[in-house]
Amino acid sequence: MKRMGNYKVCYCFTRNFKITESEPPDDVREAFKKYSGDGINMSADQFRRFLDEFHNEQVSIAEAERLVDQIVHKHHHLVKFMNRKSLNLDDFHHFLFNTDLNPPIRSQVHQDMTAPLSHYYIYTGHNSYLTGNQLSSKCSEVPIIKALKRGVRVIELDLWPKSSGDDVHVLHGRTLTSPVKLIECLKAIKEYAFVASPYPVIITLEDHLTPDLQEKVAEMITDIFGSMLYYPESTKFEELPNPESLKHRILISTKPPKEYLESKDDERSSSHKNKVSDVDDDTWSEDRSYKSGSDYDVDTEELLKDKKSCSSPVYKRLIAIHAGKPKGGLKDALKVEKDKVRRLSLSEQALEKAVENHGQDVVRFTQKNILRIYPKGTRITSSNYKPLIGWLHGAQMVAFNMQGYGRSLWLMQGMFRANGSCGYVKKPDFLMRCGPKNEVFNPKAKLPARTTLKVKVYMGDGWHLDFKKTHFDKYSPPDFYTKVGIAGASVDKQMKRTKIKEDNWTPVWNEEFTFPLAVPELAILRIEVHDYNMSEKDDFAGQICLPVLELKPGIRAVPLCNRKGVQYTSTRLLMRFEII
Repeated sequence: MKRMGNYKVCYCFTRNFKITESEPPDDVREAFKKYSGDGINMSADQFRRFLDEFHNEQVSIAEAERLVDQIVHKHHHLVKFMNRKSLNLDDFHHFLFNTDLNPPIRSQVHQDMTAPLSHYYIYTGHNSYLTGNQLSSKCSEVPIIKALKRGVRVIELDLWPKSSGDDVHVLHGRTLTSPVKLIECLKAIKEYAFVASPYPVIITLEDHLTPDLQEKVAEMITDIFGSMLYYPESTKFEELPNPESLKHRILISTKPPKEYLESKDDERSSSHKNKVSDVDDDTWSEDRSYKSGSDYDVDTEELLKDKKSCSSPVYKRLIAIHAGKPKGGLKDALKVEKDKVRRLSLSEQALEKAVENHGQDVVRFTQKNILRIYPKGTRITSSNYKPLIGWLHGAQMVAFNMQGYGRSLWLMQGMFRANGSCGYVKKPDFLMRCGPKNEVFNPKAKLPARTTLKVKVYMGDGWHLDFKKTHFDKYSPPDFYTKVGIAGASVDKQMKRTKIKEDNWTPVWNEEFTFPLAVPELAILRIEVHDYNMSEKDDFAGQICLPVLELKPGIRAVPLCNRKGVQYTSTRLLMRFEII
């Protein structure tokens, strides 16, 4: 079917362009001909054989019949077609180009979920309560809800005393951010924690409270979460519990009160010493607040100092994953203790220094303990950093500003599309192994390619339904091209692109690309579509990132998302994936 698109030029004349319905590519026609027998109709059994042999999907004849019926009903709206029990070529193409019926990755949890928490990458937010920038945006439970709905499993809350000293607020301390009550955040977490995933939610607390208020927080947490709250049986254990056993549970992670007070004293005393260390001060300090006008820094530290001996035992008992500032330098902080597991936090700059000088120690530490990485303090606009350096060294909690933007956030969203988007992705086995001399994986090593990903970009469609006619160009249809590449280990990183298809809402490329991969376990396929502009910056037209080892083989419909990662209603690509 062809539809006309009219574009006015200089108010004098009109240019007419045809918007053509997508036609099946040659590979689709050949597959249909091969498996249908007569090239006219494909029976349910023939369709089942196509799924088995071409798509590596095993379904029963009854399931194939149900799927054929579903395809016919979705494709045709007239009653006379409803009783058909076979597919024609258009039906077959409709199935292949439907993102609901033929998605590019698996949608179920399929990894082993019975290993300790330290064996998983965990979808982690940073300053989860902020609606915008780090300095002056509003604090609210709304971004927490949005994050949980997307499958984020680690929520960060900064706790500060209300100026009156009788209640607890959540805000980015010593900034102009407006506070939200802690109880509102906790209620939101309880209501939305398991909407997207049944696996545990971890609340990391940045605690700037007096012991009295810690007691109040402990009461709030126990009252609101009740039996959902996971209490550790002992403060000393050799390994963390597993996600499967913690389904629908809430865990608290923070510094024990005594350690928090000691760390405050250490920070104050170290500020009076001109001591050279192998790490920056902000490597250990969880307080990344900005020195700015606020009521929340007035007397907090004095109150803490005065009540140092009265830390709350109830509050301490709630902590499932202990965090804290180790004594000594980075080398000491990365030591693995026999009967203790803990969480260590590093800024993105501190991680870069750590992997430069102690890369093997970082990997070894993350085999048993939790490493959390957070954005540097200068990311005022809530931008993000490159997550792969943390993942390649085994860091479980690579904390991101989920209200942010950009390609780094796209990679984060792509990584956690894996394993049914449950928020937990099993780390590769090579990061959990130690050799006979206690050696571990070295991300800097030049590794040979172990496998190859072949990607074919057939065509795209749906932009004319999701965008206004003049969104890309006032005077003509868009000139689309697709960029396809790999993010991952440095040896695997590359980006390629198709040719530009001019003046076409339904571009057909039929171009194939090959990507040798040394570390396929951490390779993420990057896909972006742009509209070419000769004299200006090219227009964004959609993106998605997909974990390579989650890709389903065969011809697949790939949905595209906007800059925030929200999927468009209709815009999609038809692609083929093969791992050889």
